[in-house]
Amino acid sequence: QVELVESGGGLVQPGGSLRLSCRASGSGFSIRAMGWSRHQSGKQSAIVASTTIGGSTDYLDSVKGRFILTRDEATNTITLQMNSLKPDDTAVYYCFLRSSVRTTWGQGTQVTVSG
Repeated sequence: QVELVESGGGLVQPGGSLRLSCRASGSGFSIRAMGWSRHQSGKQSAIVASTTIGGSTDYLDSVKGRFILTRDEATNTITLQMNSLKPDDTAVYYCFLRSSVRTTWGQGTQVTVSG
């Protein structure tokens, strides 16, 4: 059983920064990948950033150069540093963990870029 606890998010002005964190806890799972997906009203969900057990990290084209995903293996925590935020980044962001048997999702955290 895996539990994902997310933190961060909120309201920020365009050009500002926010940080999202997600910690995985539980037992009996092996991580294949972790990352963040976002759901924007009226749009298809998209994986924003993900990192695999092998250490490779991928980003959505629209966030490359602005978002940075890091992982702390000791605590099974990933952090998404979001810089130069744009109104188009407004979404509910969901953490996910892909194991050998299933994908687990966090509860979601709202990011709003406005002002």
